[in-house]
Amino acid sequence: MSIHKVRTSICWLRRDLRLSDNNALYQATTTSDKVYIVFIYDEHILSKLHHPEDKRLSFISGSIEDIQSRLKPQNQSIIALHGKPEQIIPSIAKEWNVDAVFVNKDYEPYAYQRDHSVKKELKNLNISFYAFKDHVIFEEKEILTDSHQPYGVYTPYSKKWKKLFHKDLIKNYDPDLSKVSIPPEYSIMNNIDIEQIGFKKTDLYLQPGTEGGEKKISDFIENLENYHLTRNFPSLNQTSQLSLHLRFGTLSIRRLMREALAKTPSDGAESWINELIWRDFYQMILANYPHIISQSYKDAFRHINWCGKTSHLEAWKKGDTGYPIVDAAMRCLNSTGWIHNRLRMICASFLCKDLLIDWREGEKYFADKLLDYDLAANNGGWQWCASTGVDAQPYFRIFNPLLQSKKFDPNGLFIKSWCYELKSLPEKYIHEPNTTPLLIQQESGCIIGKTYPEPIINHQVQKIKYLQMLKS
Repeated sequence: MSIHKVRTSICWLRRDLRLSDNNALYQATTTSDKVYIVFIYDEHILSKLHHPEDKRLSFISGSIEDIQSRLKPQNQSIIALHGKPEQIIPSIAKEWNVDAVFVNKDYEPYAYQRDHSVKKELKNLNISFYAFKDHVIFEEKEILTDSHQPYGVYTPYSKKWKKLFHKDLIKNYDPDLSKVSIPPEYSIMNNIDIEQIGFKKTDLYLQPGTEGGEKKISDFIENLENYHLTRNFPSLNQTSQLSLHLRFGTLSIRRLMREALAKTPSDGAESWINELIWRDFYQMILANYPHIISQSYKDAFRHINWCGKTSHLEAWKKGDTGYPIVDAAMRCLNSTGWIHNRLRMICASFLCKDLLIDWREGEKYFADKLLDYDLAANNGGWQWCASTGVDAQPYFRIFNPLLQSKKFDPNGLFIKSWCYELKSLPEKYIHEPNTTPLLIQQESGCIIGKTYPEPIINHQVQKIKYLQMLKS
């Protein structure tokens, strides 16, 4: 891409809330004499949030404050605005007499539409619009099959990914922050805060901003060599928990890949690299097949007559299904906005293949609750579990929630940390409380059916119903 030298530009941050290793900001400061850094609380996105205490807004706000703390010593500032980007960006670009707007690409359908509208308006003003790859290592159609089609299966995609990968793809894009400025007559006192637009700040389980990301990656890298051994056990808390920082771009994907490669060869590092490739894979799928937002990726699964009960959906949401591993996971999600990846799979499989409820209901609930919600990953994960998506598990493979519980939380440590009613229950019964003899229930202060619910379904019965539903 040819970029002309300009006097003044805007670097518009979206899901890249950091100053370091930021491609768009690097390009802007390299080619401009002066750069204004802008973030917009997007009305279109905010209108779809249902809770004034949405934790994602607190994370965004905290990340903006982190950026501001890094700029303030040099009398610089990020500019936080609120409204419709397709109106605001052209308006301020004209008002501030800028020559170009720099952004990092976003691959969600709404983002494509938004950026197309902004680019069109800027062109009418004779203002350039430059978009750069920053959110992924390989984007859109950079990895294709031999017949020049996007991959629909992860394993061959990952092999091609590794074959095409080279270290120039993860170079560090460090901007020249001395170029960052504030428009004349603009006061940082005008910066929008989330409480001014109807949201409230809440406590977070993770520290926001690049500072929070740096601490999290530092802790994780120390144990990366054992990642492949510990990643599936929620009570060990050995996953990276960096999905949130990747979602909002407080750390770059390049930085994470550099850290992973520094630890190779090791089975743990290879396992983590594969997870990062899965992320690229799902972003690629969304960019090439946007219909997956509302439909199953696989044609054959678009007409399933999901026959589950609304009451079961509500019990699943609350964590009152009578299956402790599911209930503990859902209560953790409802309280913190986060859920371990193994538990995401268990809960999703349980909703679709035990409760016989449409995967879209679960995806929608996770989208509402997850602090690290990412459309591509959330949709990809749900369709994988429901067997309707790319490279999904076969429809006849059905997680047994009891066996999953015994395998990945063998001592019930995670269960007891969220299902408080079961804390005094002997370990022998923690995975299947309804089998606890009445006397032991009374001694433990946990009466099944009163203190803790009976199982709302029988797994073996529902398994047969699910397979019959698919056949029909």
